Amino acid sequence: MAETTMHYDYKGATFEEVWASLRELSESQKETDRRMQETDRQMKITDKKIGELSNRFGELAEHLVVPNIKEKFNSLGFTFDRASQNIEITDLEGNSLAEVDILLENGDIAIAVEVKSKPGYDDVTNHIKRIEALRRYADKRNDQRAFQGAIAGAIMSAELRKHILKSGFYAIEQTGDTVKINAPEGFKARQW
Repeated sequence: MAETTMHYDYKGATFEEVWASLRELSESQKETDRRMQETDRQMKITDKKIGELSNRFGELAEHLVVPNIKEKFNSLGFTFDRASQNIEITDLEGNSLAEVDILLENGDIAIAVEVKSKPGYDDVTNHIKRIEALRRYADKRNDQRAFQGAIAGAIMSAELRKHILKSGFYAIEQTGDTVKINAPEGFKARQW
């Protein structure tokens, strides 16, 4: 919307004309303020809808990864007997320490899988922090299992895949109606 600027030449104007111009200017400012508030309201609604849509894409990505993730890791030599979804780890006071999309577990190891429709570099950094929190939580409970991580995504660039692997995480990508775990020859997953 183009901004309207009103110019007044008050030379020779009567007091009443100046006041009428000021009232008109005040009304115009009120209308502009009203329109800005409406625009802000509409933007909040749009932001909320985009957030909901993004969450739906994330849920879709999780549904693509979950069905056979345990079997995919077991084919790499693991023996996971449990795969849990949407785990929230809290301290004794109920404060959230970490949220894990998928947690694969057995008596020796746990792999925390972060699932995003399109993961980014910040997701790698955040997942490191998440696993560090899981390690501290496990240590307080005398849980000696090793912790590893993986990042799954429906859309992943080659550069990000390299970054994920360099960070010591498995990179899991959608391929058709299943997923592929990237663990190139010589890859050593980081353990916490």
